[in-house]
Amino acid sequence: MAVSRMWSWLLPLVIGVTLFKCLLIPAYYSTDFEVHRNWMAITYSLPMSKWYYEETSRWRLDYPPFFAWLEYYLSYYAQFFDKEMLVVQNLNYTSDATVLFQRLSVIVTDMVFIIGVVACCQNIKRTKESKEILEKPDFILAVLLLCNFGILIVDHIHFQYNGFLFGMLFLSIVKMFKGRPVDSALIFTILMNFKHIFIYVAPAYGIYLLRSYCIAENKPDGSVQWRSFNFLRFNVLAFIVCAVFAVSFGPFIVMGQLSQVLARLFPFQRGLSHAYWAPNFWAQYNGADKVLSIIGVKLQLLAPANISNASMTGGLVQKYRHAVLPSVSPLATLVCTLLSITPALCNIWLKPRGPRGFLQCLILCALGSFMFGWHVHEKAILISILPLRIAN
Repeated sequence: MAVSRMWSWLLPLVIGVTLFKCLLIPAYYSTDFEVHRNWMAITYSLPMSKWYYEETSRWRLDYPPFFAWLEYYLSYYAQFFDKEMLVVQNLNYTSDATVLFQRLSVIVTDMVFIIGVVACCQNIKRTKESKEILEKPDFILAVLLLCNFGILIVDHIHFQYNGFLFGMLFLSIVKMFKGRPVDSALIFTILMNFKHIFIYVAPAYGIYLLRSYCIAENKPDGSVQWRSFNFLRFNVLAFIVCAVFAVSFGPFIVMGQLSQVLARLFPFQRGLSHAYWAPNFWAQYNGADKVLSIIGVKLQLLAPANISNASMTGGLVQKYRHAVLPSVSPLATLVCTLLSITPALCNIWLKPRGPRGFLQCLILCALGSFMFGWHVHEKAILISILPLRIAN
């Protein structure tokens, strides 16, 4: 009965949001539209052995193998709309049929996002209940997630496939709340092999599962009872992680291409900050360096010739150095990130508070990685914002 009542308002909401997404089909799209068209062309036209070597376009394939396979399966249906979009040499190809197909592909894959939202509404219990629909926590949560303006902009205007990825994240979180940590770990591991940016929250999963699943009992003072460590459970988790990564990366390991794939996934030469600066610590650091360099030139403390005119940001592979402040290495950002998330990880290790404690730790890990990570995209803030809606 409760489920049927929920669908009485959820179904119109889902239909309304979907129709709104359809209205955005002819809207502006960014370079990521060409990125994903090119990836479809690569996976459709070339053998798997050349996917991570193809360089006709500057928008090279740099997502994990599962996402490459998604592009491959999308290309099967794309050929019925306009086969020319699947030609690697057709750079910046944007026929009406191409735009229609790519927009529809995002809307269709958003079904996973909708399923994830529904699972959150059904399984994550609230302390307050109300008979008024507009005051129901489930209704408020569904509106905040399905109508999230960040997702609408990034996926249905800018153009990406984040919706179905966050749907998988929601399903993983729900499994944790339902007391099914193995299922949660499986879904999350698959998710990381679709888009590796979710490695931001992997520490929260690792520490929580180790502390609350592999260790069965605590001492009377709440500290770890190491004698209760369950090696079988640990081995099950290890097997799941290894098996998923083996399926994802195995073919490329067999072909001797693992180093090439990893170089594409982690192109550290792209620079400290993305072309559109994420408002994090390094944006402030870059800004301070710019200001100090201008002051240094005005006071004749720095020679203008020694100040690089190149941008310290960009989406393409490049190298740069700060003008005044010390240049920041990927290792330095890793250390800063680990320091920022360590308190949250220590908290769920020393004082595990169940799935809600895990969810709070996940949010803090996402925020720490956003603030101090290397080459952070501005849209990465969604990894903390969307789960925060669930936590609230």
